[in-house]
Amino acid sequence: MRYWLFKSEPETWGWSDQVAKGDKGEEWDGVRNYQARNFMRDMRVGDLGFFYHSQKEKSVVGIVKILNEAHPDSSTDDPRWECVDIIAVRPFEKPVSLEMIKAEPRLAEMPLVKSPRLSVQPVTEEEWRLICKMGKTEA
Repeated sequence: MRYWLFKSEPETWGWSDQVAKGDKGEEWDGVRNYQARNFMRDMRVGDLGFFYHSQKEKSVVGIVKILNEAHPDSSTDDPRWECVDIIAVRPFEKPVSLEMIKAEPRLAEMPLVKSPRLSVQPVTEEEWRLICKMGKTEA
């Protein structure tokens, strides 16, 4: 299993929107960055990801699961862009802020810290477990 992070502006698509999709999940569409798209191509059904509210909140707020692997993004006719489908698994008991992540030396190399603009990012197993622990949430 691999781990990921999905960033979204909560005013555009927030955790509550993801949860409302229920068991059918939702496409993680609209990504127009080649590196982020390539990360989605590497995802497999069952991989887990952090749901991260960007902009004002800047916090990991939930866990999602990959429901369907990379396929054409339905929000465009351009064949270069693909997306995955994700489903909400559980919320974080305590959101983990970017400030908290930056304050933890063991997370200093995390893409969220080093490449904060990238909307889809890999997360190592160690980073995954540590952030879940910080958020008082089962890994």
